[in-house]
Amino acid sequence: MIIRQANITDSASIVEFQLAMAWETEKLELHEPTVIKGVAAVFNDTSKGIYYVAETDGKVVGSLLTTFEWSDWRNGTVLWIQSVYVRPEYRKRSIFSRLYKHIQEKVNANPDLRGIRLYADKTNIPAHGVYEHLGMTAEHYQMFEWMKK
Repeated sequence: MIIRQANITDSASIVEFQLAMAWETEKLELHEPTVIKGVAAVFNDTSKGIYYVAETDGKVVGSLLTTFEWSDWRNGTVLWIQSVYVRPEYRKRSIFSRLYKHIQEKVNANPDLRGIRLYADKTNIPAHGVYEHLGMTAEHYQMFEWMKK
């Protein structure tokens, strides 16, 4: 398995993953043309984020997106992991763990990066277990959001 920074040729897989994830996790049918534009926007402007993929036998089987949060408390950047997806037939093979460890190595190697955060649906108990197994903690924050309709 290869873990690498994604490139524009991975866009179709990433779009497919985002559509599938939204349906699996929230029964939400995303507008595909909007997702296509959203994924392209990341490749066109890396200040928006960076995709990483897991590839096996020439096939992209998982991906995640890192975005950036400036922390004045830490005088550095915290990477947020989002848009995580692993093809169902490849789950329980440590693919997310390998992607996560790749990001963790990047954070450890760069003094300007201070840590990693992610959010998970409260009901996604299996994901919570994976994150805890990797050494992440739920800490003391609860996320709130407002999204324009």
